Amino acid sequence: MSEADGVRYLHLGTPWVQGAMRIRKPQSLELEYIQRMMAWMLFRPEADVAKGHAVQLGLGAAAITRFCHGVLKMRTTAVELNPTVIAACRLWFRLPDDGAKLKVLNLDASAYAADAANAGTADALCVDLYDHDAASPVLDSEAFYRDCHALLADGGVMSVNLFGRDASFERSAKRIARAFGAQHLRTLRPTKEGNTIVIAVKAADAAFEMPGRDELAARAENIETRFQLPARKWLRMIRSFQPEDQ
Repeated sequence: MSEADGVRYLHLGTPWVQGAMRIRKPQSLELEYIQRMMAWMLFRPEADVAKGHAVQLGLGAAAITRFCHGVLKMRTTAVELNPTVIAACRLWFRLPDDGAKLKVLNLDASAYAADAANAGTADALCVDLYDHDAASPVLDSEAFYRDCHALLADGGVMSVNLFGRDASFERSAKRIARAFGAQHLRTLRPTKEGNTIVIAVKAADAAFEMPGRDELAARAENIETRFQLPARKWLRMIRSFQPEDQ
């Protein structure tokens, strides 16, 4: 851990920041890319935005887990391979103990996503999987994203953080597009640190269409009012995904 200006940071033995928490506001989302990971909320109906089951693959400093559980009041599951990260989050990052609406599982994210028993159980899925070097996503295959698609309920939404010196946004986004359909992808422009968030929706049926700008604007206003997230700012960043070879 390190601390500066009232913020506590999590590191995995390197200078790379794996997560952060403002000590006096532990349920707020400190890092900009983590805020943008919540853009999945724009693609859930207003009445359902805080309902259902939220799943995080990769715990980090537990910011998304704390927010989904403590602010959205959703049933929340976090999957983390490194038991030391779980222990650190419980000791230093205000991660609550497991209970009726919170489960933190010490498991491989790929195994959780591939488990048929979990199919169709997630309404919101946040994928942020990096090792101590943060060079590229640890899990980034088309097969993994197909498992993520299966993990979601119909109409469920996935957000993925793409970052790292060895990462290729275009390559990763194409893999996600093959699993979800390119028409069901949206991307946010990169943060100044280089994090690009991809949003992917699991179509409820063949007639499903992504929400239009007017609907997204109404949802953004609701999210800002209820949950104090910069959702209207996200609207200015959202783009359809157009592969470079098309």
